[in-house]
Amino acid sequence: MSPFTAKSTIGTPFIELTEVGSTNIYAMDMIQANMAAHGTCFFASSQKAGKGQQGKIWVTEPGSNIIVSVVLDSSAFSLARLFELSLTVSLACHDFFSAYAPGETRIKWPNDIYWRDRKAGGILIENIIRGDKWLWSVVGIGINLNQVLFPETAKNPVSLRQITGKEFNTVSMAKELCVCLENRYQYWLKWGGQQLLKEYNDRLYKKDGWVRLKKDNRVFSCRVKNVSETGELLVEGGVEDRFRFGEVEWVI
Repeated sequence: MSPFTAKSTIGTPFIELTEVGSTNIYAMDMIQANMAAHGTCFFASSQKAGKGQQGKIWVTEPGSNIIVSVVLDSSAFSLARLFELSLTVSLACHDFFSAYAPGETRIKWPNDIYWRDRKAGGILIENIIRGDKWLWSVVGIGINLNQVLFPETAKNPVSLRQITGKEFNTVSMAKELCVCLENRYQYWLKWGGQQLLKEYNDRLYKKDGWVRLKKDNRVFSCRVKNVSETGELLVEGGVEDRFRFGEVEWVI
């Protein structure tokens, strides 16, 4: 099947859920039950067991933020293009957030949305792969919209309301995010990963700046160069010059 085969646009259908454990798990269950197709977006007002990167928990105040999982048919793509999807989604979220908080919105490697030095959103992409076939992707996105009080366990969070002083409708904003996702998805199909990587690196958090990273029990300083086409963080002046996702933690 060609990636240009007609499919539903991202956000169609848009399914609103009052409460779930995890929108990603719910979306995966719907795929397995043949009850979700490409473009289906599951939006939850409340999520009790949200999933973050590397087994972390995504905690969000009920009714205050964007909590969505989007289903994508990935069967037209090779597994070599997995990171390109992460680029696509990261840029879409940046497009969305920077429209309201321009100038200081960045993408923190690998795919967090940051405003200044504070986390505004996170992305968790989970895939269904059988053998060498990439069948489906579930793109989970959490973006802080209206929340102003965060648990102590949340590291340097920020919401759009804190930045702008305005309150936002979560459903309409989630649908707007879906439009950004569809636009970037179509951009990916047309231009491929190289152009996406260039734009991603142009928006990279702390690019050309000095940061502190932690590997195992060692904290060290290094200068961020860019991110490679395979998704590695390239630095100079550190204990190594490149890191795969999961090898290091940011110390902010």
